[in-house]
Amino acid sequence: MIEVLEVQPANIDEFIKLPFSLYPKDSKYVPPLNSEMRSLFSVKNPFFMHASARYFIALQNGKKAGRIISFVNKRHNEAHNEKTGFFGFFECVNDVSVAGALFDKAVDHLKKEGMDRMRGPMNFSTNEECGFLLEGFDQSPMIMTPYNPPYYNDFSEKYGMKKAKDLYGFIHDFKKNLPEKVLRVAAMAEKRGITVRPIDKSRFIEEMLIFKEVYNSAWQNNWGFIPLTDDEIYYTAERMKQAVVPNLTLIAEDKGTPIGFMGLLPDFNSVLRHMNGNLNPSTMLKALYYSRKITDLRLLLLGIKKEYRNKGVDALLFREGAAGIVKGGYKRIEFSWILEDNIAVQRIVETVGGRLYKKYRIYDKEL
Repeated sequence: MIEVLEVQPANIDEFIKLPFSLYPKDSKYVPPLNSEMRSLFSVKNPFFMHASARYFIALQNGKKAGRIISFVNKRHNEAHNEKTGFFGFFECVNDVSVAGALFDKAVDHLKKEGMDRMRGPMNFSTNEECGFLLEGFDQSPMIMTPYNPPYYNDFSEKYGMKKAKDLYGFIHDFKKNLPEKVLRVAAMAEKRGITVRPIDKSRFIEEMLIFKEVYNSAWQNNWGFIPLTDDEIYYTAERMKQAVVPNLTLIAEDKGTPIGFMGLLPDFNSVLRHMNGNLNPSTMLKALYYSRKITDLRLLLLGIKKEYRNKGVDALLFREGAAGIVKGGYKRIEFSWILEDNIAVQRIVETVGGRLYKKYRIYDKEL
């Protein structure tokens, strides 16, 4: 007996806490903070200024067995001239019938909204977690990257979904000395007058608006890209400020004009796994203790304006970032995610020693 019910905002905690019952013995699963998820699903999130969503939970014989969100992002469809709806935040027991019932509910909603394609998973956009983990199940997920059982991909294919795009994750065991080629190219960029500086957290909003300018320029031709708005930057800044390390978050400039941005984020998943989704005095003490033991980083952002590419700006950012990595005592860096067909960035990552170790897949289904 499978029943799929819509969850109303007043009962959103049911939706948020459902995964805890699905991953009781999986040491690699890292629950996000419940308070963070409540904010994400609330009107505080500027995403809902241009999007609408519906939340569903599946019951199997009266027991919670899965969840899904279906949503329409108007700005995506306007930017790409599409009628694409999305699904995300999918979790499910290992039962294809439950998965099918959840997908059916999402499809039904998106059809009623006039969409002709369903894409996912997206939580809620390419700026958040997206894709089902496809390869690399033996490795724990880093901050803001997906983790799921392998059978989620089987569910998607059995439901008739087709690959839309694969996303790659690279890992690098950091060594203090960067390859000579990187140092040489970085020096050439310096001679051209390019400089790199850490962000100033005392003027964090202004620095994030600089990031928005670079991001919207550098990523504009990327698959699935939607320009960030000021409201989204303000919301992101509020969420991210405590996690950002200035000498790991760098801005490249040409005579004071921002031209590139690199953001390395400590892997706070190694902290979150000890908090069990809760924020209280006990878990805050745990967070303080385990945050001092973080040894991994995720390169979350690397963007260079088109007119400054192939001029050594990336190498200079890597060189200056390496100093912050050494100072922080970090051991590994994940570069993710990178589009499967973005060969230029993949070659840059390989130059500094990155190797492919994870893949994520985003699916499409024609409606």
